[in-house]
Amino acid sequence: MKGFQPIRHAILSVLFVVAVSHGFGQPFQGGQPPVTEVAAVGMTVADVDRSVLFYSHVLSFKKVSDSYQDSADYGQIENLPDAKARIVRLKLGEEVVELTQYLSTKGRSNPPDSSSNDLWFQHIAVVVSNMQKAYELLKRNGVQAISDRPQRLPRWNKQAADIEAFYFKDPDGHPLELIHFPAGKGDPRWQRKTMQLFLGIDHTAIAASNTDDSVKFYRAVGFEIRGHSLNYGIEQDRLSGVAGARVRITGLRASSGFGIELLEYQNPKTGRPMPVDERASDLVHHQTTLLTTNIHGMIALLCATQLRFVSAGTSCDQPSSWESRRSVLVRDPDGHVLELAAK
Repeated sequence: MKGFQPIRHAILSVLFVVAVSHGFGQPFQGGQPPVTEVAAVGMTVADVDRSVLFYSHVLSFKKVSDSYQDSADYGQIENLPDAKARIVRLKLGEEVVELTQYLSTKGRSNPPDSSSNDLWFQHIAVVVSNMQKAYELLKRNGVQAISDRPQRLPRWNKQAADIEAFYFKDPDGHPLELIHFPAGKGDPRWQRKTMQLFLGIDHTAIAASNTDDSVKFYRAVGFEIRGHSLNYGIEQDRLSGVAGARVRITGLRASSGFGIELLEYQNPKTGRPMPVDERASDLVHHQTTLLTTNIHGMIALLCATQLRFVSAGTSCDQPSSWESRRSVLVRDPDGHVLELAAK
């Protein structure tokens, strides 16, 4: 097989040149987009049993797997040498979240003063069939609220009119959202008649310092803009817990799976950046899994955008450092972690 190495390197070099000539920010052209699915959102937790109890008992998630990871390859991917972790996958509707507890390396807690406009902010939006019933259930379980109470977005906001939302926290301080879509808004499956209260996950929302820069990044790998709005007023203040909030919201979608929603706080400009030393073991850590049928071509494409790797031993200057990988962690323009995984 060694005789094929020069050919493989030549192919990777061509991919890199194509990516450069393609231009950062241009939507993928020709054939299947690099990202075919947003498959899961992962969160680091302090006590996975406590978190599983919360997500299953309060929010009706179902456990689908429970595993341990301690291989050298896993430590390299997460850039945590000698990492030992327990990972539980939970499902709600068609969507999956991964809860990871690091057993060998304890990270930092979520900052107690975290705010919705801090750039490490990321939540999953859990769709409900009845907002008031879901809110009452959360109150009975003593859930920590971020929002003043559920908010119905005003009629003047055409894109978001009559959507109901509520922000709250899980036991580790991760922000979460309940969302209810009125008729004619959201995925048609959220309008199906059902006895279930919690239906699935519509999207994961991430804070963005500059929407245009983030859109260029995500469009480069095959996401499309599916919606946008400018949210402000008393309802947005009460929802986000941020006084004077003015938020530019942009919805992105790949071919299937979760949506990704960009939240750019145009006001107030007090949000703090992602910590430069953020690690997978820190409780602020999220990672969103993007599936691709061409992981090496995708990495080459992103290397043309000044890609920042998280995984150890990977470098855009050395294609050999990632050409054999089937999974690698990278950061988007604001430091949010994405797992690129071969489908």
